[in-house]
Amino acid sequence: MANGSRGKRRRGAQQKAATPAPTPVKTTQPVRGSGVTSRLPVVPWLAAGVIAVVALIAILVVFKPGTGTGGAAASASPGPSGTAVAAASGGVVPAGACPTAQPPALPAGETRTVTLTTPKGAIAIKVEADLSPIAAGNFVALASCGYYDGTVFHRTAGLQDGTPFVIQGGDPTGTGTGGPGYTIKDEPVTTPYKRGTVAMARTSAPDSVGSQYFIVLDDKDGAVLSSANTYQIIGNVASGMDVADAIYAASGGAEMPASPVPVTTATVANP
Repeated sequence: MANGSRGKRRRGAQQKAATPAPTPVKTTQPVRGSGVTSRLPVVPWLAAGVIAVVALIAILVVFKPGTGTGGAAASASPGPSGTAVAAASGGVVPAGACPTAQPPALPAGETRTVTLTTPKGAIAIKVEADLSPIAAGNFVALASCGYYDGTVFHRTAGLQDGTPFVIQGGDPTGTGTGGPGYTIKDEPVTTPYKRGTVAMARTSAPDSVGSQYFIVLDDKDGAVLSSANTYQIIGNVASGMDVADAIYAASGGAEMPASPVPVTTATVANP
C-alpha cells in the first residue's frame, strides 16, 4: 500500500479520536466564561443551582472522557512573544502501528538522519541522542513507523518585528490539537537554540511533549526560546533550511496557514 494511503487512513482514525483543546490557543488568555458575573438580581437558591450547573459544565469541558494519564498529550512551541501556545491532544495511533507509550531512548552517542520530504523539497535532520535521548528516541520511533507521513506544518510563526520564528509540525490532526496519545519525560536543555535547531513542542506543564516538533528559523529566535529553555532539542537541520524558509514563506504571514505544507514521507537512516 502506498505511504500516502497509509497516512490518510491513519490520520482519519487519529482525527476521530482527537479532543479539541479545552482552552483558547494562547495559554495566557483566560478560559471564556471564567469569572463572568451577572448584574441581574437572582433568587439565592436559583443562583446556587446555576453556579452548580456552570461548575459541572466546566469540569466536563476540562476533563473530557478518555483523557486520563497518557490518554492526552499536550504540545506547543512558544508564541512570538515568548508565551507558550497550548495544544491539548487526543490523537491516538492504531494499535501496533506506532508507539502507544514512551519508546526507548536513543542510545548514547548514536545519531539518525530523519528526512522529511515535502512538496517544497526535503529537510534532512541530524538527530543526536546526546542532546535529549528520550525525545530523540521518540522522534525517531514516530518517523520510523510512518506516523509523520501526511502530517502538515500547521504553524508558521514570526516574531513581532517580522523575524521568522518557527515552522511547527507533527500533529496528525493538522490543527495543532493532536498527538500520539502519550507524553514523554522532560530532559534538560544543554545547548543554545539557533537557526536550524529542531526541538520538541510542549506546554508549560511538566512532561507534556508528544509528537509535535518545530524548526527554528533565525538565530535571533534563540533569545525568545532560551527564556523558557524547556523545549527538548533533538538535533539540527543538516540540509534543507531553504525548504524550511520556503514553507514559512508559503504561509503568506499567517501563523496558522489555510493551506499548510505537508510532509509527504518521513524516512530514517542510520546514521
